[in-house]
Amino acid sequence: QHTCDFLIGLEMQGSNTCSKISGNSPKKSYLSFFQEGRDEYDRKYSSFPDALKVKMRGMARDMFYFGYDNYMKFAFPEDELNPIACEGRGPDVLNPSNININDVLGNYSLTLIDALDTLLILGNVTEFHRAVRLVIDTVSFDKDSTVQVFEANIRILGSLISAHILLTDPRNPFGDIALKDYDNELLHMAHDLAVRLLPAFENTSTGIPYPRVNLKKGVPPDSINETCTAGAGSLLVEFGILSRLIGDSTFEWVARRAVKALWNLRSNETGLLGNVVNIQTGQWVGRQSGLGAGMDSFYEYLLKSYILFGEKEDNRMFSAAYESIQSHLRRGREACNEGEGDPPLYVNVNMFNGQIMNTWIDSLQAFFPGLQVLNGDVENAICLHAFYYAIWKRFGALPERYNWQLQAPDILFYPLRPELVESTYLLYQATKNPFYLHVGMDILESLEKNAKVRCGYATLHHVVDKSKEDRMESFFLSETCKYLYLLFDEDNPLHKSESKYIFTTEGHIVPVDQRFREKSWEDQFPCEEPINKPPANISNCERIPEERRYSLPLKSIYMRQIDHMVGLS
Repeated sequence: QHTCDFLIGLEMQGSNTCSKISGNSPKKSYLSFFQEGRDEYDRKYSSFPDALKVKMRGMARDMFYFGYDNYMKFAFPEDELNPIACEGRGPDVLNPSNININDVLGNYSLTLIDALDTLLILGNVTEFHRAVRLVIDTVSFDKDSTVQVFEANIRILGSLISAHILLTDPRNPFGDIALKDYDNELLHMAHDLAVRLLPAFENTSTGIPYPRVNLKKGVPPDSINETCTAGAGSLLVEFGILSRLIGDSTFEWVARRAVKALWNLRSNETGLLGNVVNIQTGQWVGRQSGLGAGMDSFYEYLLKSYILFGEKEDNRMFSAAYESIQSHLRRGREACNEGEGDPPLYVNVNMFNGQIMNTWIDSLQAFFPGLQVLNGDVENAICLHAFYYAIWKRFGALPERYNWQLQAPDILFYPLRPELVESTYLLYQATKNPFYLHVGMDILESLEKNAKVRCGYATLHHVVDKSKEDRMESFFLSETCKYLYLLFDEDNPLHKSESKYIFTTEGHIVPVDQRFREKSWEDQFPCEEPINKPPANISNCERIPEERRYSLPLKSIYMRQIDHMVGLS
């Protein structure tokens, strides 16, 4: 029995994958799930009772609060909860090279900040207000912490901006949530953090930022010159919103310059980008092109930036990137649900020639069906989601890497990632097919069974034997629980509001608002590169004159702030 056939035959028994369906078996498609007249499908998946929705919504809510309440009881004000030991976790100050911890934990109450808008989604205005006050009163970014720019941006900056927008939205989609005496403090904190991240964009020949900064001192003297495409190219949503909220182009400008610099380094032959680049030379250190780690949110933010800001260039870049992905990464038959050949799969290839580089995919790639939904390619989204759900059904979790040729995990841990849940939620919103409610229930019950420990939910160290690691990452509360709750809460204000929302790559909600399509400055890019014709060499935009680096009225202010942080003033 094959993995794809499990999805079609509604049971999971075997070890083969979609890439090797027996020649003797019918060439069935994932989409046969949704064809009428299939008795087994109808019996199991064609309905989802309202009472069961209520039960699952309650289970998702309880899951969030079990993690959140224990974080507040045992861990706050530290960054994360160790749910097995029932204690807090902060940066690994004894081992600065432990980037698995230190890239994320900045000694700034990470989990509380990351969970702010989830509290509002769950309708808990009282705790949302208390949490906002705690953040305002206790959190400072004036810390000797070296953090990854990308992680600080999506987890901290994005959450502060989202909570501020929700607090001050005159349309009140979540009811009257105004906080007495609130004076834009979250926005000021977001601005302060963003200024502390700006040194990453200085002294880089290409405009692509350094991967890490010290929040007090700027770029560390021993900083490496290599960064991943997603890390450098997934700052535009948060930085762009901040710029448009405060009327200063600085942040959007540096983030957009980084995106353009990466885009202009794509392959002439394939239009693909690699996954690791040297920020000084513009040379690709990692030539793997895929949809998972190191690249995922770069594509996501091209589309979401266009949705938010309405810049046609962002849409042109995304459309060209999507075409290259379909041409060079997608393997299998042309149509998802008909024709001969294997069902589709997206593989990792060499960016220069499109040749397969390895035979694994990673769990982060499970976000891509959700992005395909936003792009209107629901049919392909259904197929890819089905592949990942088949893996989940087999292990009760998604291994970090899965080898589609060996039909086995390559890397066995699962840190409670949200990507499959996110795509499940977005596919349900697009199709309203109750199958996705069953998927969500399956995920919820798996997490409850396999990851719940004394004080929260723990990372699975091994998806087969279900051994655990003592860590609950902040995205479990900000994304995994949020998407699960929303999946079963049809009447959530987010779904009933006249406003439209998108989710950042960390699951923070921001409205699609006309004010984000307006800007109070003129574009100051020194040159424009063609979108559809990749240049042969490094972009002409790579060296930016000093006088063009900041919006001119505020240049002296930001230079003084940066000089202070790097100890030059």
